[in-house]
Amino acid sequence: MRVLALSSHPVEAASTRYRLVQFIAPLAERGIMLDARPFLDSKLFASLYRRGELPRTSLGLLRAGIRRLGDAFAARNVDVLFVQREAMIFGPPLIEWLAKKVGHCPLVLDLDDATYISYSSPTYGRLGSVLKWPGKTDRLIRWANVVTCGNRTIAEYVRSQGTDAVVIPTVVDTDRFRPASGSNRSDPPAPVIGWIGTHSTYPYLESIFPALQDLARSHRFLLKVIGSGRDRIRVPGMSVQTLDWSLEREVEDFQSFDIGLYPIVDDGWSAAKSGFKAVQYMAVGIPYVVTPLGACAEIGEPGVTHFSASSRDEWCGALSRLLRDGELRGRLGQAGRQHVLRHYHLSAQVEILSTLLGQVARKDRTTPSLRETEFLDSRSNCDFQLHQDAEVTP
Repeated sequence: MRVLALSSHPVEAASTRYRLVQFIAPLAERGIMLDARPFLDSKLFASLYRRGELPRTSLGLLRAGIRRLGDAFAARNVDVLFVQREAMIFGPPLIEWLAKKVGHCPLVLDLDDATYISYSSPTYGRLGSVLKWPGKTDRLIRWANVVTCGNRTIAEYVRSQGTDAVVIPTVVDTDRFRPASGSNRSDPPAPVIGWIGTHSTYPYLESIFPALQDLARSHRFLLKVIGSGRDRIRVPGMSVQTLDWSLEREVEDFQSFDIGLYPIVDDGWSAAKSGFKAVQYMAVGIPYVVTPLGACAEIGEPGVTHFSASSRDEWCGALSRLLRDGELRGRLGQAGRQHVLRHYHLSAQVEILSTLLGQVARKDRTTPSLRETEFLDSRSNCDFQLHQDAEVTP
């Protein structure tokens, strides 16, 4: 069976890496050839959020759009079109319309974020919202044969639109994301409290700076911030290390933390995120503190794998407990690792996805409705090779 998978972002984006790419090898073992083609290549993705490079970026987007038209026609020769969020990051869903309505190719849509919620780009503001084409995700949901969803909140919305939904959480390869061995972990002079994110999620980390400053008055620690898009971060009274995000260093960066941070805000969009960072923290065996919203309130076991915090005092109190007690950190970290191995494993998710793709390709709807069943388990990461014309570095 042949599946054409279209994503808006290249492998540097977690949504492409963990919701498409890591399925390529295990699906191939089951006779399903998944050809993943990103809209943006790595260079264009790197320049996308730099307003100073807008002219060059605009030209690159135009070229990518022209190339994408070829993928719409390629969909005529496959069994299923699998779209991760959207085929193009701007404009109407033209590619999906051509493939589904003209080429009559079955469509599976994958949503790991609530892209149906209006979102203001921190880089392009209202211009970005207009270019995203309002109502695009709702239209894609209605066209899809089924939607794979990162969490229950998204699935409930999809079902409210009359389309079947299957929950497939975003997870990691637990053979790669594992606790650091004693031989390759050096003890820092002070415990490391860490956060990994993007320029758009950095404001969530900023929201707990007051709690971290309170904490710094009575505890010694290093705040390690990765992927914020800032060259330097200064917080009075705190020691802060700032690093760019690196694909090659991703696992090592998670392993370097003693405690993970996962603050989010209740703005609709963020509350519907899939809680992936919690899975990453647990997979490498470190405890974390999280805002208990949406899927983040459902992943792990509070008090066993992590602590939850909503207020300034709760954040300060939870982190203080973890800083004071190394044995507690170890116990929660081990429990988190076991939780991931029990509940978030690639093989189960591959079985779900391969069965779903087979049903859609055969148009076999004689089995119980997909909307009646939610699947929550796990997944892994595999080496891969994207379509040769994608120009995405592995």
